[in-house]
Amino acid sequence: MIVYLHGLNSSSLSAKATRLRELLAPRPVLAPDYAPHRPDDAVAELTAMLEQVAAANGPPVLVGSSMGGFYGRWLITRVPCAHLFMINPALRPWLDLRDFIGSEQQTAAGERYVLTRERIDQTRAYTPARPCAQLLAPTTLLVDLGDELIDQRASVALYRGCARVVAFPGGDHAFQHLDPALPLIRAAADAT
Repeated sequence: MIVYLHGLNSSSLSAKATRLRELLAPRPVLAPDYAPHRPDDAVAELTAMLEQVAAANGPPVLVGSSMGGFYGRWLITRVPCAHLFMINPALRPWLDLRDFIGSEQQTAAGERYVLTRERIDQTRAYTPARPCAQLLAPTTLLVDLGDELIDQRASVALYRGCARVVAFPGGDHAFQHLDPALPLIRAAADAT
């Protein structure tokens, strides 16, 4: 099974989730709705969900975009996964989101909240001290180097040497290269 974790303020109905379902059919793609802006709640919900998926179907292929990639990196240390794909991940939210502190945000479900320093700092508890340590599943980093929100060159530098890194020139934070990356995700799903 493939599990897709959406990014901050997104949902299970995002363009990437929809495209993954279309392009990977008939393989099942589970895209849970969760609250990435509430780190402790997000981790608790996603851990419980992944434990259920793994118990019922075996280790899933985990695909996380932006904050979903951040949470995916932590989750593979807690729940068996067949493969982790991080798409334009927000690996250091306390740095990546600092320009948005104090701003009012709205989730795809319509929930309004203020992005506070305290909220962002909660993510530090789910950040590995050494990014390449405890990669308990094969890991692929998929990035658009033209990401306007997050400097993906830092992600590439963190994971070069311990994960497969696929960096596309141009693009943006929405990740314009999902279609070319699909064969990698499909191959990982077929191997499970």
